[in-house]
Formats: sequence, structure tokens, C-alpha cells
Amino acid sequence: MDKLYSTLNSVLAERYTTNATRIRELAAPLTNAQFWQNPFSYGNSLGHLVLHLTGNLNYYIGAQIAGTGYVRDRPREFADSNPPSKEETLKHFDDAVAMVLESIRKQSVEDWSREYSGVGANAQSRFDMVTACAAHMQHHIGQMIYVTYELQGQTSRPAQK
Repeated sequence: MDKLYSTLNSVLAERYTTNATRIRELAAPLTNAQFWQNPFSYGNSLGHLVLHLTGNLNYYIGAQIAGTGYVRDRPREFADSNPPSKEETLKHFDDAVAMVLESIRKQSVEDWSREYSGVGANAQSRFDMVTACAAHMQHHIGQMIYVTYELQGQTSRPAQK
């Protein structure tokens, strides 16, 4: 059981680290203006997606598992007309990921199966919610790839990692 527990924590931490690295890579070549620009008539800018993921992690893992007291303003994640700078937004995202990694490290075998509840969540356990948040990040990374692809005016598909 100890090996399974260790593997579980390691795999989850690696998934969050890999996702965060990919988001940083996608944001890196964009100017502050491009970071907040949505090149499509639908969807969101990369910046607003980062705000959304930051709020998601801070609420579902921070407030509900780590007990941070975070209060989420989900509509603002998509509609903030005066958002912070690209670097400040990415710093807040990095802080949220660091909190998630610390929360993963702190979970005991028993903690992973503890009942979970959060507004808008249908997860049954902490493990379920932490896994769902990682999948949610992956989903939005796919959207971010196409936003950056369009903003950079590339003629071929962006490299997959």
C-alpha cells in the first residue's frame, strides 16, 4: 500500500507540474496584449483561461482541501475588463500550483478517500477532485494551444508535447 500511495502522489504532482510548465511555455512568446487577446469570436483569451484555472485550483483544492479560505469570483475569471499583467497573472497561477503540490504531499492514505464537496463539483472524494482538476487543466491547455496558434499566425499545427 505504501508503494501505491507514493506512486499516486508522485504521478499527481508530476501531472500538475507538467501542465503548469506547458501553460508557461504557451504564454512565453505572447506579449501582454496578446495574452489578453482572444483571436476567435468564441472562447477566451489565454490570460482569462489562466485566471480561470487559478480560481479553479484555489477554490476546489485550496479552499475545500487545504483550507485556505479562498473565495472564488468565477464570472470575473472570464470577464475582468481590467486584468492584472501577464506576469502577475502567471505568478498567481504558479502560487496556486505550488499550493496544489503541497496539498498533494500532505494527503495521507486516508485523506485521499475522504468525502469531498464543493459548489459545482460532483467529485466523491479528494482523490476524485484532485484528478478532475488536473484533467480540467489539460482540457484548457488544448484550448490555449489553438489560441496561441492563431495569435502567432502559424500555418501548421503547433508542436504537441
